[in-house]
Amino acid sequence: MQRYGVRSLRSFRSETAEGKRYGFMSSTHEPLFGYVRKDYVKIYRPSSATRFVYGGRLPDIYTFGIEQLPQRDDMLFITGGEKDVMSLAAHGFHAICFNSETAEIDASIIEMLVRRFRHVFFLYDADETGVKASTLRCEQFAPYNVRRIELPLAGTKAEKDISDYFRLGYSAEDFHHLITDRLEQLYTQTLMLLDSCEIDYRHPPDRSQTVIASRGVPLGTYDNLFCITGGEGTGKSNYVSALIAGTLLTEIPTPPPDLLGLEVTPNTSHKAVLHYDTEQSEYQLHRNVGKTLRRVGLDAMPTFYHPVFLAALSRKDRLQLIKDSLDLYHHRHGGIHLVVIDGIADLIRSANDEAESIAVVDELYRLAGIYHTCILCVLHFV
Repeated sequence: MQRYGVRSLRSFRSETAEGKRYGFMSSTHEPLFGYVRKDYVKIYRPSSATRFVYGGRLPDIYTFGIEQLPQRDDMLFITGGEKDVMSLAAHGFHAICFNSETAEIDASIIEMLVRRFRHVFFLYDADETGVKASTLRCEQFAPYNVRRIELPLAGTKAEKDISDYFRLGYSAEDFHHLITDRLEQLYTQTLMLLDSCEIDYRHPPDRSQTVIASRGVPLGTYDNLFCITGGEGTGKSNYVSALIAGTLLTEIPTPPPDLLGLEVTPNTSHKAVLHYDTEQSEYQLHRNVGKTLRRVGLDAMPTFYHPVFLAALSRKDRLQLIKDSLDLYHHRHGGIHLVVIDGIADLIRSANDEAESIAVVDELYRLAGIYHTCILCVLHFV
């Protein structure tokens, strides 16, 4: 009680605004307490007809317990009264209250509180007034994502607030469970997503198939992106040609072809190999395809290999065509072994636009997972 400036008083003397003197004496049947502050005092008479009396200059917005709060923490409870604040504090929870459950609350205070606490809950009485007031406050401050906790109490005079909750034998652990249940209700969709993302150690996932490796170290695998970048004249096109060439083989010939030291998994299932070029002219792409075929000794282009010339399309249309054709060829060939996008920056307006760049990477990563393929992205430095 000392921490919150609460005093047990023998008596209280004051006068009204009209100058009329009045006072109270503490007794066994009518105890007297004071919430003492610098410029005012709030008198609490729990067993009297007039329960609250004020003395001094009250602030415009009365807030009890705010001085005792930490700068940052997880949860804060806004209760209906000072006794409830101290009951929660005694059980290890942070809490404040305003002058009453129906007192007006300035939005600036709520904004300050949600900056300091991850969760702000209204924990008003379980009676009709408290339920109505907490519901109204949650609607009023909906932009701040404040919530309400409803206690499992009857809502009667003897069983309505958090102090009654603890008095009836509920523990801090019980209250923690109540909060956890409320949070799980809030995060229903998140929990559903977590169930699909969380690792089940008893059921190991399938290992992603390696498409491209170097000295046994996987570089490009199914369900992932693989990026090659470099300036002009650094040999990117030759490198990409070797990667594509390796995926055009349905078995490893003897002797193996020169793939520039890379280990490329042959396309034994004849899945689609898709090559999208956003920079080369149609003529140059045709020449590059010929070099790729000759690298592995092929005279004709396999039916599952689809080099696509995209330079003539708008940037918006390029990405849409890639998405549509991925789906088309995935079903036509029973899967996709490798996707090459030579000139990924040409799918967006500006490679320096961080938001746009992240969006296209997220979309390609999503597509790699959907079609269980490796998407090789070539980024050209200027």
